[in-house]
Amino acid sequence: MTPQTPLASGRDADVFALDGDRVLRRNRDGRSPAAEAAVMAHVTGHGFPAPRVHAVDGADLVMDRLHGPTLLGAMLTGGVDAAEAGRVTAGLQDRLHALPAPGGGALLHLDLHPDNIVMTAAGPVLIDWTNAREGEADLDVAMTALILAQVSLAGVFPPPVPALAAAGLDGFLAHTGGDPVRLLDGAVGLRAGDPNLAPQEEAVLAGAADRVRERAAAVPPAD
Repeated sequence: MTPQTPLASGRDADVFALDGDRVLRRNRDGRSPAAEAAVMAHVTGHGFPAPRVHAVDGADLVMDRLHGPTLLGAMLTGGVDAAEAGRVTAGLQDRLHALPAPGGGALLHLDLHPDNIVMTAAGPVLIDWTNAREGEADLDVAMTALILAQVSLAGVFPPPVPALAAAGLDGFLAHTGGDPVRLLDGAVGLRAGDPNLAPQEEAVLAGAADRVRERAAAVPPAD
């Protein structure tokens, strides 16, 4: 039986605690998470930090329950500064792109940002693999930079989240091993097609892309 009260709710799914070690995530539209679960099983099989999948049944995905704040939560409490957040975000992304992919390309997460990274006692773990697919690594880099820039501009999040996103963007750009600008137009197109995007986020897409280009040119690589 599924618990009645969600542990957490996202834009298109609810997460329920089954016990101390497992959660059930249910897609509200009834969509099967089988493809997402396959990617998660692939990356965890290669030692990448993602939740371990226990079962897929219809719209339900049962996986490891993670304990700890998100990277964004740690930034909000002052436990992690923007430079460290950028290093963690870029480091996870670089590790993901280095994994072998079934189709021979790079594995892309396409929603990699501080609120999708859980800071567990064992280290950071990347969650929410709904958009994952294979492609060119720079598209993933551009998408992360674009999301951070959108959050810094959109005005849909209360302070201090926009300021943290702006600082986090600079931290990410300083540490990324990829090019955030080369495939930025493709990232804008994908982001514009996201049905879960808030109107305020859509309205600042062009400005967010401009901010990525501006900051990419201004932020020096970290030592």
